[in-house]
Amino acid sequence: MQMLFEYNWQVREEWFDWCSRISEEELVREREGGLGSILRTLFHIVDIEQAWINGLQGVPEFHYTYEDYSSLEEIKALSQRCRPQVETIVKQWSDEMDRKMFFSFSYAEVIRHVAVHEIHHVGQLSVWSRQMGLPPITANLILRGLSLDGSAN
Repeated sequence: MQMLFEYNWQVREEWFDWCSRISEEELVREREGGLGSILRTLFHIVDIEQAWINGLQGVPEFHYTYEDYSSLEEIKALSQRCRPQVETIVKQWSDEMDRKMFFSFSYAEVIRHVAVHEIHHVGQLSVWSRQMGLPPITANLILRGLSLDGSAN
């Protein structure tokens, strides 16, 4: 599981870098599908990850507001601020945690949902980048130097 989160974080950082070379106008442009814009999608990825992870840790659900984090730099900063809490639970994950329940869902379902949620939205970013005539960030998990425990090889 840790490998998938490390993969997501690598890809997210690469998308942030990709976005830094795109005009603000393009980043906020309303687009067909997904959450409507590149920045809204990146914000949503970060917000949903932290909300689910907080829930697994018994913290009441909280969602940030896009209007408070509507620039690339603000979203990057939010991602960096939320990541340590997510990393803590991901690194401590165990088979025993898989069996715990979060309302009507197992922790196993929730943690895997969080991992694939980001991958789903990165696919939308890739579609939009191609529509802009730009190459997307590679979605390839292989050749990223990740090991099963999520550390770089």
